[in-house]
Amino acid sequence: MRPILLSIALLCLSNIFMTFAWYAHLRELSHKPWVVAALIS
Repeated sequence: MRPILLSIALLCLSNIFMTFAWYAHLRELSHKPWVVAALIS
């Protein structure tokens, strides 16, 4: 696989993983203001 395609694929996978991690993080801090969750993350 070309290095550029591998880089794009890894960036997409990382983005998907971080999106799910962010939503899970927000779910745990749902009782606090969103600013607190943003600053902690």
